[in-house]
Amino acid sequence: MGKLQLLSATLAIFLSAIAIPTTFVDAVAVGSVVTPAFFNRILSQAGTGCKGKTFYTRAALLTAARAYPRFGNLDTALWSKREIAAFFAHVTHETGHFCYVEEIARNTYCSPSSQYPCAPGKKYYGRGPIQLTWNYNYGACGKANNFDGLKNPDIVAKNAVIAWKTGLWFWMKSVRPVVKQGFGATIRRVNGGECNGGSPAAVAARVKYYRAYCRSFGITPGPNISC
Repeated sequence: MGKLQLLSATLAIFLSAIAIPTTFVDAVAVGSVVTPAFFNRILSQAGTGCKGKTFYTRAALLTAARAYPRFGNLDTALWSKREIAAFFAHVTHETGHFCYVEEIARNTYCSPSSQYPCAPGKKYYGRGPIQLTWNYNYGACGKANNFDGLKNPDIVAKNAVIAWKTGLWFWMKSVRPVVKQGFGATIRRVNGGECNGGSPAAVAARVKYYRAYCRSFGITPGPNISC
């Protein structure tokens, strides 16, 4: 056996002995699922006067997603696509099809915290694709993504990459752990006050978007999709 044949045989034996995890085999590239056509269909439904229509971009999303490589990588291609569909269902609802960058009712949302104290004169109302809210979330998210969320919360409404990172940070921290419980569980994590009759119309809207995006991705929505 020649050296090249020996090397090939050795490599084949080595690879056959490795148990490659399904998270590697079935991972999906976010950019291959969130195509320009998919992204633009959502964006096109925002009014012409919406700030988010020019603020939220697919390029900024994909840049931000590189900081969260496990997003869209949930054991199988099916669950990975369900996660992406769920994320965009909530983003669509929270931003009005990418219309809103900042919450309309701009309250202070300051909770006493020794770790993440509110900065004088700053407000921590909803900003970004998941509408990041409260000082402790701005503080923790900023620390994880290298910006000062306490002293400069407004950067979330000015830098599109940071805005997407806040959405992905909240998602991976608070929502990702329950994705496999069904879309209904993700609603509880994003805005649990809507569940159990709190706001049936809001729940129905989120579910409608989720079903539509699952159809776009060619997958079934799975069980327990409401709350």
